[in-house]
Amino acid sequence: MVKIVNEIGRIRITNEVVSNLAGDAATSCFGVKGMVGRSQGSGPFQLLRRESMSKGVEVHSNEDGSVSLELHIGVDQGINISAVCRSIIKEVRYKLQKATGIPVQSVDVYVDTIIG
Repeated sequence: MVKIVNEIGRIRITNEVVSNLAGDAATSCFGVKGMVGRSQGSGPFQLLRRESMSKGVEVHSNEDGSVSLELHIGVDQGINISAVCRSIIKEVRYKLQKATGIPVQSVDVYVDTIIG
């Protein structure tokens, strides 16, 4: 949970809200098929539906009030993975900071599967 304190009050933003915003930003990028999660028994990766995309994002709150994110994605076959990941990093950082004002320290993107 991220806490923002200023002269007029306090705001608490849950990790679920942050992960939903990050997942939405990531899946709007070209070449991203969707967020990816693992089944409970650490089985195969599975593409997540839109309503559970936050399970493909891990949020780590830092002591300085910033967040670090880990995104697990599935991409289309035949795309430039490096370019897609750079696009995701920029988009997630921009949209999260614009929507919440929370500084983003890092965005790590893990391409878990290629869907063809």
